[in-house]
Amino acid sequence: MAAHAPEWHGHHRPAELIRRKRDGAVLTDEEIAALVQGIADGSVSEGQIAAFAMAVFFRGMTHAECAALTRAMTHSGAVLDWSSDDLGGPILDKHSTGGVGDKVSLILAPIVAAAGGFVPMISGRGLGHTGGTLDKLESIPGYDVSPDLDRFRAAVRAAGCAIVGQTEHLAPADRRLYAVRDVTATVDSIPLITASILSKKLAARPDALVMDVKVGSGALIPSPTLEPATVLAESLIRVAEGAGLRMAVLLTDMSRALGHHVGNAVEVREAVDFLVGRRRDARLHAVTAALVAELLVLGGLARDQADAHVRVERALDSGAAAERFGRMVAALGGPADLVERRDRHLGRAPVEFAAAPERAGVIVAVDARAVGLVLARLGGARHRVGDAIDPAVGLTDVRGPGDVVGPDQPLAIIHARSAAGAEAAARALRAAMIVSEEPDAGPGSPAERHVRAPAHPVLHRIGPSGSHVKSDE
Repeated sequence: MAAHAPEWHGHHRPAELIRRKRDGAVLTDEEIAALVQGIADGSVSEGQIAAFAMAVFFRGMTHAECAALTRAMTHSGAVLDWSSDDLGGPILDKHSTGGVGDKVSLILAPIVAAAGGFVPMISGRGLGHTGGTLDKLESIPGYDVSPDLDRFRAAVRAAGCAIVGQTEHLAPADRRLYAVRDVTATVDSIPLITASILSKKLAARPDALVMDVKVGSGALIPSPTLEPATVLAESLIRVAEGAGLRMAVLLTDMSRALGHHVGNAVEVREAVDFLVGRRRDARLHAVTAALVAELLVLGGLARDQADAHVRVERALDSGAAAERFGRMVAALGGPADLVERRDRHLGRAPVEFAAAPERAGVIVAVDARAVGLVLARLGGARHRVGDAIDPAVGLTDVRGPGDVVGPDQPLAIIHARSAAGAEAAARALRAAMIVSEEPDAGPGSPAERHVRAPAHPVLHRIGPSGSHVKSDE
């Protein structure tokens, strides 16, 4: 919290600043700083925060205003300094706008650590249809997602990576503003998203950052085109570079779940299986490797993309990344043998139910958002901040566009608390997937031509200074 409440006077009063933004005025750095300090110390009410967020939602912000908001929220609490830790490698970080089945952070952080980087990652919880990294980690018995700063730093030193939640000391203004945005339909505002993401990241003081901005039906801002994601990516790049942070953004496909499993414990299980080489989904592999490669190049740990991809595979195939993940879990209070004995520690729901399709055929389209909401229906995601979630429920072996399904090839295996819950989830899952009865699913067939999912999940790259590279892989 800020040390002192601001002395509100004249045109700096919250109501006056809100009125001016409502009417389309451009706020000064000083005005934005005063408002953010009031949000952090409680002198700005929740009603005033909501009004400010709505004014920004409708009126927008200039680049300078967005940068000022980001700076003020970054410095509303502690800013970490890693210089005394003498880590011997770059501080690297990653953020995703959230998706269905997105367990990339659990895999990326230990790969980067194995390649010589250090990853102090501040992650969030899921809400609505998107899964939260913290919720996944809390399915690990004993794992502390809210350590004090000393334990957080010790875990980074010991494992090379630590994934934790936003502490009360880091960007407290963002924590309060986000909670209000979530319940006032102002989450999907480009300036507010930019400031929220970057204030938390800049408070952890990374040397480089890579962003995964999702595109498609399961994205934060769903759209059939790349335009909204590109606008967000360019906003993030401009503000990050203005703060001296090296950054690249990848736009990735969220028109289907990422990986095989959707849930909390089931996604940790998939991440462990990926790290040890037991099973690796190709799309999950492609997204993770692309994000890690960006970080290794930005952080000076690889000469170029080709060298970076070699280092990614080496970290995986040698077992070094899996070892780092195990070390992180142990350093933050989880079981020391999670990697070796995942089934002993990760909970399982009592009911497993194969969700068969209404007809045999080929999946031609998926509503990824609806798939994510199936998890919420099962109790594995929250509708409101503060909702309790069931870590054991979820979906495994989730099928996607191009997959053949039938009586013996279900849409997914549903893990539920009750048979009735499983059957309700199966009905919702059938409604989320379009199945074609076209018998020939080979290349050039009608079913194959209508499959709506990109061939490669990395759609576009926006590099430093806004350089654009479309994926040609």
